[in-house]
Parts: sequence; C-alpha cells; structure tokens
Amino acid sequence: MSRFVITGGRRLKGELNPQGAKNEALQVICACLLTQEEVTIANVPEILDVLKLIELLEGMGVKVKHPSHGVFVFQASDIDFGYFETEDFYAKAVSLRGSIMILGPLLAVYGCGIIPKPGGDKIGRRRLDTHFLGFEKLGATFDYNSSEGYFRASADKLKGCYMLLDEASANIIMAAVLAEGVTTIYNAACEPYIQQLCIMLNAMGARISGIASNLLTIEGVKELKGCHHRCLPDMIEVG
Repeated sequence: MSRFVITGGRRLKGELNPQGAKNEALQVICACLLTQEEVTIANVPEILDVLKLIELLEGMGVKVKHPSHGVFVFQASDIDFGYFETEDFYAKAVSLRGSIMILGPLLAVYGCGIIPKPGGDKIGRRRLDTHFLGFEKLGATFDYNSSEGYFRASADKLKGCYMLLDEASANIIMAAVLAEGVTTIYNAACEPYIQQLCIMLNAMGARISGIASNLLTIEGVKELKGCHHRCLPDMIEVG
C-alpha cells in the first residue's frame, strides 16, 4: 500500500499570494446588475465558476471589460430579456450554483426574474427556499414549472419588511436595497463575504446599517450608482 511518511518538527516559512475569494466574487458580480453605471471589481479569482458567471452576464447583455488580471469592469445598462428563454442561458445557469444570485437584483430593478433550478457541487442539502421565502416577504410571487425546470418570479414593487431567517441570503439583501421602505433582517449572516457585499452596496448608494452584526437594517433607495470594489483574499486558500 502506498503511504506518506511525515516527519514533523520543521518550521515552515515562505510567502503566499492568495487569490480573491470565490464566494464574495459571485455575490458582488451579481450586484453589478443593480445599477446601469460601470462597476469595477478587483482581485477577482479567474477560476471556472467565476468565469462561467461572467459569461452568463455577458449573454444577458452586460458589457464586460477585463483591463488586467483579476480586474473586471461591468455595466448592466441593456439587459436582453429574450436571452432568458434560450438554451444557452439554461445550460450556463443550470451548471452554476451561483446563478441563483442574479434573481434578487433582477427582481429589485426590473420586477421580474427567471432562473432554472441551479446545479453545482452535490455536498448535501443546499436549500433554495430561504431565497424564495425572503423574496415573498418583500412582495414577490413565484411559479416553478417542473416540466421546464424554471423558477419565475415577479413583483409590482418590492416593499421592505421585518424578517427572521433560518439562514441569511445575500440575494435578499440585494433585493431589499431598492425596495420601498425599511427591511430589517434578523439572524443575518456576519461572515466577511456578506460584510463585503454590504460595504460595496453602500458604496453604490445603498443604506445598510448593522454590518458585521446579525441584525441588518436596510433603508430602500430609488437607484444605485457605480463604484470600485476589491475582493478579500480567499480564507480557505490562506488556511
């Protein structure tokens, strides 16, 4: 049998230049759909899942520039809703778990959204109902077509509310920033990637308080603007 023999007692040294955090990148890239202005994101990890999401946004009509390694500029000024009915959209969206994150921004800006049941790694139960329950509390309605495998969502106007979540969703935060009134999210996640998303949204003109706590208060605004944002290093890679 093959084996590894590890002899300890030797001090490690050296340098590591970690790439940007994938989980943050997937969220903040989707947040670019909340404004028609340019959004520049640096330290983006150029890995398969992130590049797949960028390709998906390009298919939707988002203009993407890539001036240097790890830096992308997004402008979602002309979304092509016809693309959502194509086989290309279905194939790209269903292959990427993070595609579900486009739904909150689309609902917030356009009052409608469509997404196939996303795939991704099979690592146990990975719930979608938190997304949908949060959207419904904000005033959205949902329909799932089992034969097509599509979720369709619509809302005349999202309205702020109080909600207690089993698990917090960045998707709900992105929907709430443009909702009418105040949204209070109790049991919100405190993880750094959620904090980073909230910091970026505030830089775009959102009004989110309570960042880094489990109680987020989001005062809805009418529109958001562009910004510059830098992703954190990936903590898993550092570890």
